[in-house]
Amino acid sequence: MKGIIIFALSLLCVSVSSSSKDLWPDGTEISPWFSDIRPTDIRNLGKQFIITDFGISDDGKVHTTEFQRLIDKVAADGGGVIVVPEGTFITGSLFFRQGTHLHIQKGGILKGSDDISDFPVVSTRIEGESCLYFPAVVNADSVNGFTIFGDGIIDGNGLRYWKAFWLRRTWNPQCTNKDEMRPRLIYISNSKNVQIEGLHLKDSPFWTTHIYRCENVKYLNLRITSPAAPVKAPSTDAIDIDACRNVLVKNCYMSVNDDAIAIKGGKGPWADDFLKPSEVRHLDGDNGNGKNENILIEDCEYGFCHGCLTCGSESVLNHNIILRRITVNQANNLLWLKMRPDTPQRYEYITVENITGNAKNFILVRPWTQFYDLKDRKDIPMSYSSHITMRDIQLDCDVFFNVEKKDEQYSLSDFTFENLKIHAKKTDFNQQYIERFNVRNVNVREISQ
Repeated sequence: MKGIIIFALSLLCVSVSSSSKDLWPDGTEISPWFSDIRPTDIRNLGKQFIITDFGISDDGKVHTTEFQRLIDKVAADGGGVIVVPEGTFITGSLFFRQGTHLHIQKGGILKGSDDISDFPVVSTRIEGESCLYFPAVVNADSVNGFTIFGDGIIDGNGLRYWKAFWLRRTWNPQCTNKDEMRPRLIYISNSKNVQIEGLHLKDSPFWTTHIYRCENVKYLNLRITSPAAPVKAPSTDAIDIDACRNVLVKNCYMSVNDDAIAIKGGKGPWADDFLKPSEVRHLDGDNGNGKNENILIEDCEYGFCHGCLTCGSESVLNHNIILRRITVNQANNLLWLKMRPDTPQRYEYITVENITGNAKNFILVRPWTQFYDLKDRKDIPMSYSSHITMRDIQLDCDVFFNVEKKDEQYSLSDFTFENLKIHAKKTDFNQQYIERFNVRNVNVREISQ
């Protein structure tokens, strides 16, 4: 029997500001930088170097050496644009230098090698720690003003890696994501003023794009995909934001076999040591961990994914996150807060608004215990999620309020649900799980299971 549950409890009087300024959830003003979405003009980036003029052919062979030689030459000569024309060009890991850029023309495909020996072991950042692992196909470190753009494709060529991963999981169900050796598609670190624009990023062996300790990064008009069938593409997150500040994701389509956008930043029982005075930090401290701040995701379309917006699984402090004006189709979770019992976490000032479509869970909050490790810490560190707002949303879902209460591990407070029109198979909604839960004009209609 169908039923209707309507919640219209107003616990807080809110005054409406006459200001038209666009604001972050904490009330600070969003910088005009986020409104500037001008496309890249290749003429402003220096001389163009077409790869086929430098011994790189569409011949099915791996041309890592020739690619890297060209990148290094362009950097040494004062900078410019590496241009991939029509055709399919295969490479291992490439390392871009200051002043170099990558442009892939329509019909052009930069394709990653499916042989891991084409990717040397280097010092990098992966899964919440700084360690030795494999680089991406496209890498850039300390490269300010770096741009990747065009109408072409970067193809991770991931099928062989995916099959090997699932075979290893069959042999050892406890193997981690890193145990099967896989490169990412794009990894950018310690850089400012980065723009990734226009391309189709597909079939990454591991995470598709990963930015670490970057500032002022724009993802514009991208299509980011990986399959869930016939072979699942494991851990192929579309965008991983790791200890970054000022990130815009706009007008993108994302459909991947993991989280579309994951806000990361670190893990471990002492992961928040970077917030403490140096004299009181633990010996096994921050390990390069950091805060994410000012992340705006807007005007995007989501296909299948595990989470439209996910905090975790390795994340410490996330502040001022907005997901707005999006459509969702077949996502598992609209908002997913992964609460690690072995990591002190704080997710705060997050707004999800103006959403339409469908997902299995409207909101999912529960402990995340994959590869749990408290190391030498005796107590479980306390975590907090606060000032979470979800408003102006019409969504069909299986479960409306999939929230697990875990007072000994984490505190949930200052949530606001406003102007929601939800059709759900499970409509349970326990307001006692949240301290200071503000509910206004929330209509949840039960649908047949």
